[in-house]
Amino acid sequence: MAIHDSDAEIGRVLGGRYRIIAPIGVGASARVYLADDITLRRRVAVKVLHEALAADDSFLRRFRAEAQAAASLNHPHVLGVYDWGNDDVPYLVSEFLGGGSLQSMLDAGHRLSVSQGLLVGMEAARGLEYAHAEGLVHRDIKPANLLFGEGGRLRIADFGLARALAEAGWTEPDGSMVGTARYAAPEQARGERVGPAADVYALALLVNEAVCGELPFTADTTIATLMARAETPFEPHPDLGPLGATLRKAGALDPAERLSAGEFVRGFMEAAEDLPRPAMLPLVGPVVDTEGGDRTQLVPDAAGAAPLRPVPTGPAEDDHEVGRRWPWLALAVVALFAAVVGGVAAFQNSRPVTHPVPDLVGATAEDAVAAARDNGWVLSLDEIRRNGTTEGEILEVDPEAGVDLEEGEILAVLVSKGEELITVPDLVGQSRDDAEARLDAVGLTVGDISRRESETIPAGSVIEVLLEPGQIEVEPGAAIDLLISEGPASRAVPEVPESRDVEEARERLLNLRLVPAEQTEYSPDVPEGSVIRFEPSTGAVVEVDDPVTIVISLGPEPIEVPQLVGSDVAEADRILQDLGFVVVGIEGNTALPVLYTTPRAGEMHLPGTEIVITTEPPNG
Repeated sequence: MAIHDSDAEIGRVLGGRYRIIAPIGVGASARVYLADDITLRRRVAVKVLHEALAADDSFLRRFRAEAQAAASLNHPHVLGVYDWGNDDVPYLVSEFLGGGSLQSMLDAGHRLSVSQGLLVGMEAARGLEYAHAEGLVHRDIKPANLLFGEGGRLRIADFGLARALAEAGWTEPDGSMVGTARYAAPEQARGERVGPAADVYALALLVNEAVCGELPFTADTTIATLMARAETPFEPHPDLGPLGATLRKAGALDPAERLSAGEFVRGFMEAAEDLPRPAMLPLVGPVVDTEGGDRTQLVPDAAGAAPLRPVPTGPAEDDHEVGRRWPWLALAVVALFAAVVGGVAAFQNSRPVTHPVPDLVGATAEDAVAAARDNGWVLSLDEIRRNGTTEGEILEVDPEAGVDLEEGEILAVLVSKGEELITVPDLVGQSRDDAEARLDAVGLTVGDISRRESETIPAGSVIEVLLEPGQIEVEPGAAIDLLISEGPASRAVPEVPESRDVEEARERLLNLRLVPAEQTEYSPDVPEGSVIRFEPSTGAVVEVDDPVTIVISLGPEPIEVPQLVGSDVAEADRILQDLGFVVVGIEGNTALPVLYTTPRAGEMHLPGTEIVITTEPPNG
């Protein structure tokens, strides 16, 4: 993916997630696109760096570290970094702001009022105050890196990117080095170590330019610009009024004498009491523009040097005096020129100073944080579990102790998360005693016990090991909560089936895990072979595997025909009718006593059986 061919990239999806929509900014080292995050369905800004950087391991290592550090920042005045990656080219994904940059305002011919300049400076200083407290220095504060949301809120962009490019030795196609001389602090020109004070200095110059249209110390070449800045105090424009005092202190030559970002904020807050409420900022939406629009870079010009502006010599002097003083004046100018040129070279080519890595093995993560902060290293912390170690203990350091590590390089520290986690054994179905023994064998203990009825797990056995969702490993010595079975619940004897079918009745009992038994009895109401009732009766509470008897009907009970010989016929008829028999006839003289019955006395017959009474023998 060539950095110069922006239109060809429209529609491309970076990292399988970010679909490029349109270019919104361009520079020699990067191009910025409006893109669609197809995963979260939101608009984002994607800064795609030059393809030559994809093969630079040093840059990629620094880029990842700086991007991670930038993504950790969370402040209303710092641009949010969402993601980063390398898809043929390194890219950085951030929130998209629709209000454009301060540079786009200036390029459109707008100047800020003093009140607007106060607002911009104070919001930028608040973002810097937060970042400096987190140990990050921007190193490239300029109008192009101050972006605005559509509501006008300012956010600082590109934290760490300038440093990553510089430490990779990246140069622009014209041979210049990444960085902006227009806002460089004196110590940057001298090749000295850059700290938070350089960001504050750049902000002071930026506010002066945004309000008054003038950037101090600007000359035709980089060398001339830096020479003018190296030894000359910054004097704010008179039109800045109550902002002047704060800007003067923020632009002090000596970094130690400058205001901090927090002091810058407080100075502007005091000045706000003497200023009217600011009007809305003249926002200019994103447009294709050179990245920052800088006209001067932190490099010598093509010839490697630049013509000097005439040096004022004060009031006119006679030729003799001038002739006598000129060699010394020329020598001073040459010396200053050499110092600035040397400073520029140092600024371009020097690397941070080194410090020996202390012996941190066995120390704590807090010690590593302090060492990285004190020595200007980027700390990379990884955690691992290892038996025989304690949580927070440093196990390994790369580079190892005693190695000289450059400022800004990565100090990789491996920290213990404690003993290795223990996999909780499968205890379901085991008795409580067996479960406790298995836990003890792997270095765990039994925690809280809760109980619940279970149709499948025997009473006293484990139903479930109570862990967090998805958890299978725990810390050594952890107490494991168990759910223990109380066995199946009690149940009620069911209703007899309406059909009174014996097989259906047996199935109902078996479904309730009851044990069917059977017995029979006579019933005048229930047909033979049908269920009369359950015993215990319907609704009675029983336990699993208790027996329940199915009482099956034998039908009505047979009745013995009574002995009625000698009885009066009327009395015999009454007795038979009371027993349930039906007298259907009388053979013989009804005045005579009963001789016998048919069926005969002593026979067993069902109620309703027809009986004939006989009073005299046949042919009597």
